[in-house]
Amino acid sequence: MVKSNRTEYAVNSKVAPDSSVIHTYLPYKLKLDSQMNQILGYSANEITKKMVGGESTLGNFMSDAVLSEARKKYPQIDFTIPSPNGGLRNDLPLGAITLSNVFELMPFENELIVFELKGTAVQGLLDYIARSEGQPVGGLTMKIEAGKAEEVMINGQPFDTAKNYHVLTSDYIAGGADGITCFKNPVAVQVLGLKIRDALIMYIKENQEKGKKINSKLDGRMSNDKS
Repeated sequence: MVKSNRTEYAVNSKVAPDSSVIHTYLPYKLKLDSQMNQILGYSANEITKKMVGGESTLGNFMSDAVLSEARKKYPQIDFTIPSPNGGLRNDLPLGAITLSNVFELMPFENELIVFELKGTAVQGLLDYIARSEGQPVGGLTMKIEAGKAEEVMINGQPFDTAKNYHVLTSDYIAGGADGITCFKNPVAVQVLGLKIRDALIMYIKENQEKGKKINSKLDGRMSNDKS
């Protein structure tokens, strides 16, 4: 090499479309659009991440969907916290739910994992949920009073710190998201080979095959005295 040049090209609205580039990617775009516009099922209401009393219809939908699909692989699951509130990226519309909608909701490749935790570790998780004023959960109900978890019911039974629980969560949360540390020393771990996004797709499709619309509601599983 005897000489080199460096030039910066600004990419903005002033750049004219390059027909050769468009010609190259257009077939792939059309194929991708046809896949992403595939209708998986239908919703009876808009499903949003708006928090009310510590829960949201989107958080309830995601939690119930992944819990339903994961229990087919591992029936012993007691409850789930599949994602923090910040991981719920997009609302689901009223009416048709497309594959694109699900990718927009869950663009990450997060895996679902079951952790068997001691009751003391679960208490730490409940404390986190209470401090953060509510998180998406399924199989769990609780009240948040003065920043503490009260009247906790897991899988229909009162929470007992002397028991072990099988908790379904994501590799993201288990890895310490939002400063969560209770998954560091589990009794046992079971990797399901199931991504959150795939579980959502399967759940929506199965309901569609049964002629059912997705109908997520606020059901009081999480109440907050600040709301």
